[in-house]
Amino acid sequence: MPPLRIVLAVAAWSVAILTSAKAADQTDSLEHGFSVKRLAVLDKAIQDAVDQGRIVGAIAYIAREGETVRLKPFGLADRERNKPMRPDTLFRIASMSKAVTSVAVMQLYEEGRFLLGDPVSRYIPSFKNQQVAVAAPAGSTEKYVLQKVNREMTIRDLLTHMAGLTYGDGPAVEQYKAAKLYGWYLAGHNETIAEVVDRLASLPLQGQPGETFQYGYSTDVLGRLVEVVSGMPLDVYVRERICKPLKMEDTGFFPPLEKADRVMPVYGYEGEKLVLRETSDKSDYFHGPRKCLSGGAGLISSASDYGRFLQMLANGGELDGVRILSPASVEMMSAHQIGQSKGWFTGSFGFGFWVNDNLAFELSPKGSYGWGSAYFPQYLVDPERKIVAIFMTQLMPAGAENLNERFKVLVTQAIVK
Repeated sequence: MPPLRIVLAVAAWSVAILTSAKAADQTDSLEHGFSVKRLAVLDKAIQDAVDQGRIVGAIAYIAREGETVRLKPFGLADRERNKPMRPDTLFRIASMSKAVTSVAVMQLYEEGRFLLGDPVSRYIPSFKNQQVAVAAPAGSTEKYVLQKVNREMTIRDLLTHMAGLTYGDGPAVEQYKAAKLYGWYLAGHNETIAEVVDRLASLPLQGQPGETFQYGYSTDVLGRLVEVVSGMPLDVYVRERICKPLKMEDTGFFPPLEKADRVMPVYGYEGEKLVLRETSDKSDYFHGPRKCLSGGAGLISSASDYGRFLQMLANGGELDGVRILSPASVEMMSAHQIGQSKGWFTGSFGFGFWVNDNLAFELSPKGSYGWGSAYFPQYLVDPERKIVAIFMTQLMPAGAENLNERFKVLVTQAIVK
């Protein structure tokens, strides 16, 4: 039997180890000001959605001051081929393209090429002499009547979606359908964006410029404006003036065919069943005309690429010593711009994304901004803390799933310093 002093020493050592372990278990370490324990809550929410079959897979990306906090894949990129999600998986980002095109517009604005109050018709003449469709009075056999515009739409109206342009919704919906301009998808059109925009300009507006927030083709018109003012096709401009300087090597309108295997298929709900809806093998992004450059919804990107773009904005227009915009332009883009809009969007909106100027949104830092995609991705930028966060997957229609919106809450609750 060992001496009593040895037994006591071992017992004391055991108690010390257990106490230390318990203390360590209660200690929450920090990673770039994020609580590691609280980040685990985010991870669990995404993993639960995968495990329960609500989504096939996703990527969570979080960075602070350019340092990656999370670049974490979950689940599968391709369910049918049992292909795991990877950090370099590519995604159709749809309306997240709007921020990129808006930055292109602001670059040209900074060069003195135009003023935001300029009429659009000065640069795209087909928008001259427009009319507005308004609901016909009760008892009329017509669905709408035409009125003159109170004033011409301006470049600012396009940036804020106050130009009277929709994705076809409104009194003149049948006319938009006949013109094949109902809905946001333009990748399959066998025509240039110049041709699409001129046809759009021939249709009546769905609201008076400057009066109502109406989400729609405004940013596609901005893409055409970039072409007219710069003298470059939109894809070339975005590649040379934004993607190359920011080292966004996987971002573009129509990626090369060798990257098709990296693009996540689109899944969506039919009833309560999650089904495959689109693959690269049958996608206009790869096998269609590859002709119509949609500044409002046409880009494909990766989480890391789009993260670099957003970090540039969070930094006030600069990344890795390369300046894309002035701090003043970024401040303008991320400020509330739409006044007392009478449209469906009741929050604050800047140039290309919502802005949180009064804490009216779900939990997100004051001064933050962001937007999302018809395919379900979402992003959040917190410029004060230089944080960007992106949730990437491909889910359309999403049914009752709202993980993309909860993602922003889950990220924000993990910021503790």
